[in-house]
Amino acid sequence: MSEPKTLRRAESADVATIRALVRDSYATWVPVVGREPRPMTADYDKAVRDHRIDLLYLGDTLAALIETIEEPGCTLIENVAVAPAFQGKGLGRYMLAHAEALAVAAGHTHIRLFTNKLMEANQRLYAALGYGFDGEEPFPGAIAVHMSKPIGPASDRP
Repeated sequence: MSEPKTLRRAESADVATIRALVRDSYATWVPVVGREPRPMTADYDKAVRDHRIDLLYLGDTLAALIETIEEPGCTLIENVAVAPAFQGKGLGRYMLAHAEALAVAAGHTHIRLFTNKLMEANQRLYAALGYGFDGEEPFPGAIAVHMSKPIGPASDRP
């Protein structure tokens, strides 16, 4: 990956590209969960307006994105997606670290996310990055696994 990395915030003109990247990146999960995962059917016109979506380009190619939502005292990672051609190259970790930096800059002391219980590889990745298990809850057609991580100066204390 010698292409230059460019990270920028999504705009309304990016919606079709966002939708295509998300559909491609989540396609492997369809047989696992038995349906299209929620990010594949999300309203990205609304998401670009209401949330923060940051796009990572390698050269001229959209390689990954992360969607975050500011909550009181916390940042929620709504979606992280990496194009299939770039999976396994650390870009998901890069985007998660970016979201954590945004959360710290916003003064938050923790960050949270959720994933489908059947997406066990995602849970293992998040746990390896310091996210702890917070619980499960039924979600239409699935069970959501909630995870969070302390961040910022308070997370450095013993």
